[in-house]
Amino acid sequence: MIDPVLLRESPDVVRKSQRARGSSVQLVDQALAADTERRAAILEFENLRAEQNAFGKQVAAAPKEEKKALVEQAQALAASVKLANQRATDAENAFVETARQIQNIVIDGVPEGGEDNFVTLREVGTKPVFDFEPRDHVELGETLGVFDLARGAKVSGARFYFLTGIGARLEIALMNLALDRALAAGFTPLITPTLVRPETMDGTGFLGEHADEVYYLPADELFLTGTSEVALAGFHMGEILEFPADGAGLRYAGWSTCYRREAGSHGKDTRGILRVHQFNKLEMFSYVLPENAEAEHEALLGYQEGMLTDLGLAYRVIDVAAGDLGSSAARKFDTEAWVPSQQTYRELTSTSNCTTYQARRLDTRYRTETGKTAPVATLNGTLATTRWIVALLETHQQADGSVVIPEVLRPYLGGLELIEAK
Repeated sequence: MIDPVLLRESPDVVRKSQRARGSSVQLVDQALAADTERRAAILEFENLRAEQNAFGKQVAAAPKEEKKALVEQAQALAASVKLANQRATDAENAFVETARQIQNIVIDGVPEGGEDNFVTLREVGTKPVFDFEPRDHVELGETLGVFDLARGAKVSGARFYFLTGIGARLEIALMNLALDRALAAGFTPLITPTLVRPETMDGTGFLGEHADEVYYLPADELFLTGTSEVALAGFHMGEILEFPADGAGLRYAGWSTCYRREAGSHGKDTRGILRVHQFNKLEMFSYVLPENAEAEHEALLGYQEGMLTDLGLAYRVIDVAAGDLGSSAARKFDTEAWVPSQQTYRELTSTSNCTTYQARRLDTRYRTETGKTAPVATLNGTLATTRWIVALLETHQQADGSVVIPEVLRPYLGGLELIEAK
């Protein structure tokens, strides 16, 4: 959730952020009112408890003949303290419930608006030009034995698939290339759980407006994760972290299968393996000091761009508009690869700076120089996922229907240079 001190001292900043997102500004006033009630209830409880402590000493020092009457007063006072404590607890819960509905404060410079109001920061690489009619990834994938959509649908339903033969090897090669690069950048690899408890899913902010995207197992009270970000954010839940003396953060690379219901996306990018219900992904996740979050965000983006460039993909980087960030992100950059058959860019990766929003909800802190504790900042970014196969097939296709394997992937495929139809 947001910083209560920021809410109290700079409510206009919070209102501005909500307005940029197209979210409720009225929530800010409701949270302020709840905060006022909370603080008043806490003050009442603390005053009564202090009075109770002082009265207790008076009872202890009173003559025996006076104690009976004083004990009765002490019991009445204890009942008042108990009621005040309950009022303070209720007021605290009411404030937290309201404040948790306020989304993360967007960083200055993030464009206002919704999905179509992004700002293009740069376009990189040369869009492929063919002297033949390019095939789309579905035709290429099925002709070359990369995946089997029909049998995926037969077994599991729409938007499921089998990666077959070279397709399975290609995904593993992509993931291993990404893992090697993550290791070189100081990330610790983790294979994460894909089922998490409600408090973990809620703590990362995925049970808000996008709850309908999440698969839920009610009999077990567990959620299937749509990204290993969820498990990685929960990895240090409730802990006080020790950062290296040089101020560097903690970096993890989570390898997992991901599940998304893709509710409401009927007819949108549903052909092939672009928008599916199950896929694999290697996710970078960083815990850093809040003052280092923006620099870490640029670093994560740099790792993503390095992968895309070395795979020979033309792409653009966009600064996602506030209304399309999701509740946890204060800023998000998407990298979108050029898909020749569609003559447009499609998202391959995103990286988000969640500042201290998730850490406050999950109680993940560090110890400051004064000895007090404060929330850390968390960031995430995809380094490889199944969807990349779409851009690779279409970008590197040849007139005869074969696909050239980017040189950087060949060592992970036994030196294979070309995917050809059998």
